[in-house]
Amino acid sequence: MKRSSILIIYTGGTIGMRRNENGTLVPFDFNTIEQEFPAVRNLNVDISVHKMEPIDSSNVTPARWSELAHIIANNYTDYDGFVVLHGTDTMSYTASALSFMLDNLSKPVIFTGSQIPMGILRTDGRENLITAIELAAATDAQGDALVPEVALYFQNRLFRANRTSKHSAEALSAFESRNLPPLAEVGVNIVYNYSVISKPCVKDAPLQVKDRLDKNIIIVKLFPGLSHESFKAMLSIEGVRGVVLETYGTGNAPTAEWFINTLREVIARGVAVVNITQCQGGAVAMQLYETGRQLQEAGVICGYDMTSEAAVTKLMWLLGQELSNEEIAAAMERSLRGELTN
Repeated sequence: MKRSSILIIYTGGTIGMRRNENGTLVPFDFNTIEQEFPAVRNLNVDISVHKMEPIDSSNVTPARWSELAHIIANNYTDYDGFVVLHGTDTMSYTASALSFMLDNLSKPVIFTGSQIPMGILRTDGRENLITAIELAAATDAQGDALVPEVALYFQNRLFRANRTSKHSAEALSAFESRNLPPLAEVGVNIVYNYSVISKPCVKDAPLQVKDRLDKNIIIVKLFPGLSHESFKAMLSIEGVRGVVLETYGTGNAPTAEWFINTLREVIARGVAVVNITQCQGGAVAMQLYETGRQLQEAGVICGYDMTSEAAVTKLMWLLGQELSNEEIAAAMERSLRGELTN
């Protein structure tokens, strides 16, 4: 069996730091990975490294997502899989965005990182990195990738990237996927959940990067006491084209006349308003209660069980594709990359 070739793309983040002789945290040189971690040699994988200008993930922008997507596209024919090292704070946003931007993807793009710097003895980065490489290189008997989608590996679990959220600032199991089981679980053996893993719609179709994004969206999280003035001011910001509305429970919201009328006015202007739940698990079902039905009648789009990260990046992406309002609404309510269940 031929050796798989994997490109590691380092973008920044905790995983890329180690202590120097003075005890200061400095960037780790991933070009020496086989010398630092001899176990990598046992993976039967050829590894190359592409280092982007390292930044803290809090500074990530859509332009950075586009740059990353094009690095993958430019190297797509030369490698069997990709491992993206990224800061944990916005990893789910970047990984979700890439899932929409990389069209006809048939190779693994595995995001990972760490909670403890690579150079610290107790680092979780070492295992995360080595296993992410193994997952990116894994193939079936026909030589096809076992996980041909954008995924996120952290602390023994591989998730669909656009189903993840960071749920803990301290736990090593920092990420969750409440509405979709893991694609794989790692213990003594790697156990793949084949029924969940997505396969390319058209095998061997050329990869396309569709990186036009519209950043003119906002997230509005409902809370008891939200005033008419504040709500209207947020939705009236000049240039806003999309709103991700984080509602209660199964998509419920106030039934006050001012609230519903404000939404109607905004939607009439052509602004896409998407309803997702504030709950960590579960889905929006606006038809269940009167509080949700009024949103539905006002023209609010159902986000089903999408995460905030997926809803934000999907809406940015759809708004950038020059679609009609009707086409955007229909696409938001349809699974494009396995980001929702309906």
